[in-house]
Amino acid sequence: MAGTARTRAWLTAAVALVALVAVLVVAVPGGDRARQAAPPPSPSTTPSAATAAAKAASTEQIRELLNRRAQAVLHRDEEAFLDGIDPRADPRFVRSQRELFANLARVPLAEWRYRLDPAAPADLSRVSGRGDAGGARLWAPRVSLEYALAGVDKTPTSRPMGYLFVHRAGRWYLRSDTALRSSGRETWRGPWDFGPCVAFPTGSGLVLAHPSRTETARRLAAELDPAVRAVTDVWGDGWSRRVALWLPDTAEEMRALVGPKFRIEGIVAAAVADRVDRPSHSAWGQRVVVSPGGAEQLSDESLRVVLRHEITHIAARGDTVDGAPMWLLEGFADYVGYRETDVPMAHAAPVLAASVRTHGLPNALPSDQDFAAGGAALDLAYQRSWSLSRYIAEGFGEPKLLEFYRRIAGIGPVGKSTMDAVLREVLGIDRGGLLRGWREYLRHGFG
Repeated sequence: MAGTARTRAWLTAAVALVALVAVLVVAVPGGDRARQAAPPPSPSTTPSAATAAAKAASTEQIRELLNRRAQAVLHRDEEAFLDGIDPRADPRFVRSQRELFANLARVPLAEWRYRLDPAAPADLSRVSGRGDAGGARLWAPRVSLEYALAGVDKTPTSRPMGYLFVHRAGRWYLRSDTALRSSGRETWRGPWDFGPCVAFPTGSGLVLAHPSRTETARRLAAELDPAVRAVTDVWGDGWSRRVALWLPDTAEEMRALVGPKFRIEGIVAAAVADRVDRPSHSAWGQRVVVSPGGAEQLSDESLRVVLRHEITHIAARGDTVDGAPMWLLEGFADYVGYRETDVPMAHAAPVLAASVRTHGLPNALPSDQDFAAGGAALDLAYQRSWSLSRYIAEGFGEPKLLEFYRRIAGIGPVGKSTMDAVLREVLGIDRGGLLRGWREYLRHGFG
């Protein structure tokens, strides 16, 4: 490799210089004067300085490459976009990049840029296919995509990109976005990685879908603004009131958009966020992802409930600490979802109604473990949580439910004593009183 050759040449010169100094020390009387006559190598030519200079030059070249790539996306310059791809890259990668560029054509982007961190390169010793580079230099500094959807994101969100770069003929190219998987670097995939996108802007955000789901996208777009208003009526206007709905075509795309650890089986929609900063009550990259075929199976009323539920999570995310009781998070979201409907309690919670008739009233408040189940057991957990939040709103007033949510959700994991203390301060009861009141509420509701 060229870089290795230059390093070896420098080392050869350094060894020769050391040998010459040794000869001078032996041959010239007055060793001190001899040592003074042979100064050490200039710092500018030390191996560490040479390496640092080469790294700085490579960093700047790759930064320029990424900047040209970003500008090509924003200004729809396909030639400039593809010019940064390795001429000897796998044809499948080249094809995927051409498709990616085309798929982004109708995505309303406010910003699209890349952030480079040369101090955190990936370990290339485990990268497969290194030999295919033909001996060229490879480098994989950490790269993040920062993008913002127009009409939704006030500030860009950031997602990781597992980029591998190659140096050929005096310049750097992007060689792959999958080769770093073996070293733990994955490239985040957005909707545009799975096919052409179409956007349906509304006053409160947008719906982003693929052409195959245009009809559903229009249906969701018609419901988005009313849903945002309904959530704001309860939560207040202390949130962005801008929402992006994503409609993936496949389960694979759904999993990519919500994250590999999220269980997607049996869900209609999910609210996700890329990053949350609790001190500033801020969240970035919030999206509502609607499952493939999920919305199509819902009546208009059910769809409204689902959208209000998920958008409540969006509104509350900046004030919600991970680990807060699931019954409160999900029950409150369902309360907002059903708030403007006339659905009878037994119809909104049929599994709970059947459980009360068959097994009697609950003996405890819902637990987080209840939400780890699937099927009817998971439905029961949600319906119990909804009925509990509805009981608080009807028994103590909606403002008290909101205050209780903000207090508890802002703590995170809550012990029994803390829960009792907050309940007494907000509602004037403890957990025992809450359970007794809820049981009586269910008795009348399903009696």
